[in-house]
Amino acid sequence: MIRRERTILLVEDNPDDVELTKRAFAKSNIANEMIVARDGEEALDYLFGTGTYTGRDNMMMPQVVLLDLKLPKIDGLGVLRRMRADERTKRVPVVILTTSTEEKDVVTSYDLGANSYVRKPVDFSQFADAARQLGLYWLLLNEPPPSKGKP
Repeated sequence: MIRRERTILLVEDNPDDVELTKRAFAKSNIANEMIVARDGEEALDYLFGTGTYTGRDNMMMPQVVLLDLKLPKIDGLGVLRRMRADERTKRVPVVILTTSTEEKDVVTSYDLGANSYVRKPVDFSQFADAARQLGLYWLLLNEPPPSKGKP
């Protein structure tokens, strides 16, 4: 089982995709805390400790952000742009997890600093396998940058 202290921020407005993602991670024994933001504004509030997340220790960043592109209020590219422009979040790994097949979305995502771009598989077993691989890589294998203030 993967360590729980590494939080995942899932930014997804489709309740079915949220449930599928949670089920896929659970099926893959990924028991990390998953924070769900239903739109881009809520994601930024969580990351920066504003709005409904005022008072949250915003020095504790998620291990990885799974970010959909098509979101209400602020779209995924807007969230990514803000994350990369701020010292506190510019190194937080961001995986674009979307159904978009638009080449411009792929190019723009990488231009803005996405670490990975994954198309959501339609089939649940393929989705569960993709979630397992994402979890294993980003939560176990990937070496995150050191927290600010540490050598």
